[in-house]
Parts: sequence; C-alpha cells; structure tokens
Amino acid sequence: MKPLDGIKVVDLSRILAGPYCSMILADMGAEVVKIENPDGGDDTRAWGPPFLEGESTYFLSINRNKKSLTLNLKDPRGKDVLRRLIAQGDVLLENFRPGALERLGFGYEAVKVLNSRMVYCSVSGFGQTGPDAQRPGYDLIAQGESGLMSITGYAEGPPLKVGTSIADIFAGTLAAQGILLALFARERTGRGQLVDVALLDGMLSVLTYQAGSYFATGNSPGRRGNQHPSITPYEAYEAKDGHLNIGVANNSLYDKFCKVLGREDLIADPRFRGDADRVTNRAALQAILAPIITTRTVREWLAAFDAAGIPAGAIRSVGEALSAAQALAREMVTEVVHPKIGPMKVTGIPVKLSDTPGAVETPPPLLGQHTDEVLREWVGLRPQDIAGLRSGRVI
Repeated sequence: MKPLDGIKVVDLSRILAGPYCSMILADMGAEVVKIENPDGGDDTRAWGPPFLEGESTYFLSINRNKKSLTLNLKDPRGKDVLRRLIAQGDVLLENFRPGALERLGFGYEAVKVLNSRMVYCSVSGFGQTGPDAQRPGYDLIAQGESGLMSITGYAEGPPLKVGTSIADIFAGTLAAQGILLALFARERTGRGQLVDVALLDGMLSVLTYQAGSYFATGNSPGRRGNQHPSITPYEAYEAKDGHLNIGVANNSLYDKFCKVLGREDLIADPRFRGDADRVTNRAALQAILAPIITTRTVREWLAAFDAAGIPAGAIRSVGEALSAAQALAREMVTEVVHPKIGPMKVTGIPVKLSDTPGAVETPPPLLGQHTDEVLREWVGLRPQDIAGLRSGRVI
C-alpha cells in the first residue's frame, strides 16, 4: 500500500505551485484528477522550449502519476460534472486568484455544502485575506516582495532571484503539508476544512535567522554572495580547476580544517579562535585562506576534507548533479514511459518511507487522456452521456 491510497483529489490547479503539491500527493498514492480547460489545458503545456515530441518539458516535470480530465467550467453541464466529482472527492486543490472560484460557484462555502468532508486547499500569491489578497502573484513577485531577493546575490550587484522557482515549489510543499494535516484532523472530527497557503507567507517563513537578525537589530540584512552571516569559513572557494563549498561550522571543525591546510598556527590566532571571532575578522581570514585553496584541485581538496571529516562539496552543474552516484543510489532519477515520447526521465521522490513508500508509476498525462475513464468511474456517466458532452464541447 501507499500512504494515500483511496484518497481522491480534484485538482483544479495549474502552472507550478498547485501541480507540485498534487504531484506529491499522487506520488504517495492519491488518485489525482487534473481538471484542465479543453482549449489548451494547463498553461505550462505551452511553456518552452525545450519540448519533447511536442510536449513541454516544464509540464512533464511536475505532472506524473495524475489523470487528465478536460472540462469547460463556463458551461452549466461542466459545472454539474464538477459538482459530482466534488461529491466523490476528499481534496479540492486550486490556485486561482481569490474570488475566482466563488464567482463560478465553487468557493469553499459552496463546496462545503456539497461535501462536508472535503479538504479545500487554496494556493495564491498573497493569501485569501489581507490588503493584497486580490493582487496577482507569481513566483518572481513573491521572491521580491518577501525580501528574499534583497539578500540574494553579491553586495555590489543587483538583487537576484533563486535559480529555481523556490516560492512556487515551497508553497506547493506547504500545501501538501496542510492537506495532510487537514486529512489527519478529519479522522478525528469527520469534517474537512480550508487550507490557505500563500507564496508570500512561505517565503517570509524561510527568512528564519535573517528575520531574527532584523528583529534583534532593526537593520535589514544585505546581500553577501556565498557568505553566511554567522559562520565562516562557510562559503564557496576557488580551487585550481573550479569551485567548491566548504562548511566549517564550529571550532572543532576549524581546528581540523587548519591542520588539513597545513596552517595549524591559525588555530591559536586570537583573531580566529572562536566562531564569533572568525566572523568579526572574516576579511583577514579570507585573505589567508583564498590563496591556499587555489593550490589544489577540487578533487584533491574534497579527498583531503572527506578524510578529515570536514563538510565540503563540489559545485556541480544540473547535469552533473543528476548523474551523480549518490543521486542515482537514492533513486532521485527515475524513468517512466510516455505515450508520445517513450521512455523519459523524471526526478524521484525525496521522502523515503520504509513501510509504505510512494512510487513514480505513470507518466504525465496527455491533455484529456483520462476524461472518459474518470467520467465513467467517478461520476457514473454512460458512453452516450460522455459523447453528448464531447459533442457539446463541454469536454
């Protein structure tokens, strides 16, 4: 069995945050029906390049293990089908702008009447409440408004976004967490509830110690490149043939680090004796360390640091990271067979359960691939009923 076997998810979400959430649920056994507009479907089906056999690699990366049902929600017959799906479901997931589904007749209060056990999860840029609730929000906007971009990049450069859509992905992860919490609560109360997740809230929460610094001093932290504000040496260094990260996070590691460098004299140097001392005198310490690190290759340093138990790692390309022995051993790259593309690789499941593990079993669906199946099995429609909906351009 899988942890979410028997859980039915009505997935009205699109783009990234919502689909990432429903992929997590699907990987763990939930039956996810992805409801898409018959005219093109999820926006990301058109996002590219690259494409594989006409299919967007963006869409392919976050929609495995799901079923695709096309449904025109502007048509009364389409709305009726959705009501019947909701009556059978356990979770409704959506990431429209607040108020959009209410106008269609499928806000939380309306859905609660249809199915009091439904867990209704709304993901939006700024949340369902507050003065900014109606603002449209994408990942880039949340990264900027949360302060994250103000601490990303080098001090002398402009603010930078993170190299992946971290606000969307983290919101999707929080949404999955919220849904699981609500399902757990339902086991005790018998009732569903509203799960309200905002991209902005998620990014504010990841500020953690940067927020703590502001609360303590009243000063907003700035950009420090690869430097940690409270630890050093804990950053990227240039070696003879590339760059590597070195994480010396306490005094014991610092002593070992100095021995590997052949500079035991730095251990007793009062400028660098304690963690706070090293941060205070960071510039002086880096002026000593940087030339030393350039004398060996990345491979040589990693071998020396590993032998001494010092955390260090190569700075890999995406291709190198996905080809690494550790990633493969952890099954973080897996393969599915797509109906158009054939065998294709996708990332694996990061949460490993010993007794009821998830699985990557089916490829991302073609648009409307499972429409007939879902209408037949969830709603109980007959072939002639489905044919009528199709001829009426409802599906």
